[in-house]
Amino acid sequence: MTASASATDSASVTDSASATDSASVTDSASATDSASATDSASATDSASATDSASATDSASATDSASSSGPGTDSSSSSNAVSDSASSSSSGDDTNGLCDDNGEPPPIEFSYIWIANSTQGTVSKIDTFTGVEVGRYQASPVAGPFAFGDGPSRTSVNLQGDVAVANRNGGITKFAADPEDCPDNNGNNIVDTSNGAGNVLPWGQDECMLWHHTTPPGAFNEGPRPIAWEAAIDPQTCLPDPNPRLWFGYYDQPGNNATFERVDGSDGTTLDTVDVAWSGLNWGPYGGAVNAAGDFWVIGWQTGPTIRIDGATLQVDNVGAVPNDWFYGMALDQDGDPWVAGLELHHYDTALGSWESFPFVTPFAFRGLQIDTEGRAFIAANSPCGLSVFDTINEVVIDDLVPLAGCSEPVGVSIDVEGYVWVVDTGGWAYKVDPDNYVVVEQVFGLVNPYTYSDMTGAGLALQIRPQ
Repeated sequence: MTASASATDSASVTDSASATDSASVTDSASATDSASATDSASATDSASATDSASATDSASATDSASSSGPGTDSSSSSNAVSDSASSSSSGDDTNGLCDDNGEPPPIEFSYIWIANSTQGTVSKIDTFTGVEVGRYQASPVAGPFAFGDGPSRTSVNLQGDVAVANRNGGITKFAADPEDCPDNNGNNIVDTSNGAGNVLPWGQDECMLWHHTTPPGAFNEGPRPIAWEAAIDPQTCLPDPNPRLWFGYYDQPGNNATFERVDGSDGTTLDTVDVAWSGLNWGPYGGAVNAAGDFWVIGWQTGPTIRIDGATLQVDNVGAVPNDWFYGMALDQDGDPWVAGLELHHYDTALGSWESFPFVTPFAFRGLQIDTEGRAFIAANSPCGLSVFDTINEVVIDDLVPLAGCSEPVGVSIDVEGYVWVVDTGGWAYKVDPDNYVVVEQVFGLVNPYTYSDMTGAGLALQIRPQ
């Protein structure tokens, strides 16, 4: 039975997901085809449940943060929100997103969720302190995985909860706030990880809320693009605790991409959309949701770029840019897609056309994120570093900002204070001041981290609160 929504000639809308066939191509290709991380996962998966933390043990230590936000040389930061920061990428269970004077509510916690791809885990890092406060097995199949397999994209909703896309199959949701984690075993505490050293076995961490399986297939067909909707209660201005979630995967032999929208409370499939795809190795690659709830998705390398209407499920294919290599994407304040490849590209939704912006030094780009000032921060490769572009005036701000010791920067995200986080597959993440590019924190101990999606929720928050 087909859904009532109409679709274009290149897409069909159904009420069930199609099964995918298997393939054998790895996902280690970068825009330069030169991924450098090794398969050196550590065996933290074996920690016992007795090492788990109580609900209070894993809480973020924001009350003790002591210094100011971006623009200072301090190595730590306070829980005061800077002018350029989004209010919605962290949890808030007492105040709405808008109060009497329209200011952001108090911030209770702020996390960045980074996938340790070869280890098969996801790290929860307090963005105020740089401390890893939790690490979780991301799917029923424990690592280690070959590089190019395992978890990759993470998407954070306005409550701070995360959904993890596992390229080996399945989507998993974890709660950010231990108060939202059920006491499944009735022992009057929340059994959950409190750091990298105690990854609980699958099914024993009570902050894992649900796991949604996807059709079997090789990892290059597994889910990649993933994004929450920004659902807000107009009466209370509070975020919906269970917004809907979009994600997509690929049947390469069948040349078909499948996109599911699921219920955020339990992962139940609500809508399914099938779209004829490119036939290339990795299919749908990155995704983001705009303020209207539309799901924008890019395909790896040559596209396509599509928009799935959040209300009608109609699919619009806006193509790609010839002679480039699409890799990372983000939406700006207007909900327009920006895509990184060999150059930076912008699809103007008002004009219905693409425009491209070359840089001088970097050979290729990976992930990117845009802040409330319209600055796009882009992970640069060959040489490695961070590039910065003004999306409002459409000019390059900095061709290449060096990052000391960088190996292969892949993902970029913005935290609640406006700091820029750059994930490097070498095993660390940089926290960078967006104004003076000082590295105020460097978090080590990650295992082949390969995440370049909305790791903090700032990209989603930008859609509903652009200033």
